[in-house]
Amino acid sequence: MAAMWIEAIGLIAGVIGIFAWIPQIIEVWVHKRHEGLSLTSFSVVSIALLLWLIYGILVESIAMIVANIMTLSVIGAIILGAWRARKSESATG
Repeated sequence: MAAMWIEAIGLIAGVIGIFAWIPQIIEVWVHKRHEGLSLTSFSVVSIALLLWLIYGILVESIAMIVANIMTLSVIGAIILGAWRARKSESATG
């Protein structure tokens, strides 16, 4: 029973963490703004999250697995959006 509460806390933390990325997604996808966005930093964060995902799988933590998959998806969307905006900008500039 205690393990279920621990996983629930982890899932809630993961979902709350996703909300932190929403403003960045809006900037990149809606407003097409990517200035000051470091794709290198986002790539390094993605590698760290991938390692946390592997760790979560190894320790069989649903919260870690779900949270890291969701966060990797969001960061992937930001990287893709920034890449598209930069590509579009360089094609027209």
